[in-house]
Amino acid sequence: MSKTSSKKDPSRHQALSAWSRASRLAVAVTALMAVTACGPQPSSTEPSSTEPSSTEPTVEAPPVLRFSAIPDQTSSRLEAKIAPLVDYLSNELGVEVQYIPSRDYQASVEMFKNGDVLLAWFGGLTGVQARQAVPGARAIAQGISDPDYYSYFIAHRSTGLERSDQFPTAIADLDFTFGSESSTSGRLMPEYFLKQATGKSPSEFFRQTPGFSGSHDRTVELVESGQYQAGVANYKVYERRVAEGKTDPEICRVIWQTPEYADYNWTAHPELDQRYGEGFIDRLQKALIAIDDPALLVALPRQGLIPARNEDFDGIREVALELGMTR
Repeated sequence: MSKTSSKKDPSRHQALSAWSRASRLAVAVTALMAVTACGPQPSSTEPSSTEPSSTEPTVEAPPVLRFSAIPDQTSSRLEAKIAPLVDYLSNELGVEVQYIPSRDYQASVEMFKNGDVLLAWFGGLTGVQARQAVPGARAIAQGISDPDYYSYFIAHRSTGLERSDQFPTAIADLDFTFGSESSTSGRLMPEYFLKQATGKSPSEFFRQTPGFSGSHDRTVELVESGQYQAGVANYKVYERRVAEGKTDPEICRVIWQTPEYADYNWTAHPELDQRYGEGFIDRLQKALIAIDDPALLVALPRQGLIPARNEDFDGIREVALELGMTR
């Protein structure tokens, strides 16, 4: 072979290099296609021809409106009878409404303060406490009779006490019970009238430290059974129990009726307007006042509701300040 035949041909070398690069590229493309076929497919920005996507935006249901009520009567009774009101408010307002029971008076104020409930049926004192804790909260409705509320001082017949127009100072020697410590008609206003009549606080007036039953129903039951000789309860609970045959007025006697004062109310949290739209609280107030079926209010119990304002309870607030039961 000649020397010239052993030298590399430049043109042949370039062709082989090009072929090699092409081969490596083909192998790489093949490998990439295999990996893509086994891995997740990229989502297409184009709508599928077989599964057309909706252009309608998703509409979320409004949040549940939760409310509570002070347990001024037997809790099971209150919860069972409040269901018709729940249904009525849900239909009128177009939102799901849910009742949240409260274990005691102060728990209802704390739930309102924390925003766990945005509407509550309060007594006069608890309403004042709740609105003071939540700036912008509004009293929006009250029972027809609530501006002129009163309490009954009651006693067991064994005491020999009879009904009188004068404050019954003889109860100073008896075992006596109030209702809840935060009750307007079962503690705050009776204590205020006692102090007006005697010039003394309960701790100074009674020979024995008075008790706290926790509710008006319980107060009446304790006095009628003789476990306490005397006590004080709101007139509605006492008269309802007599009408239902649960309390014998000859055994558990009314011995004194207090002067009148403003009491119960529906109070609305300002977050209602933020959550459900401006003007929602006004709609809620109208829905409550429009109730013309007493069956919807049997849990309260009230024959009907009328408008209420925070100012309607200024007297309660002043008494609570005087007795150190609010700040």
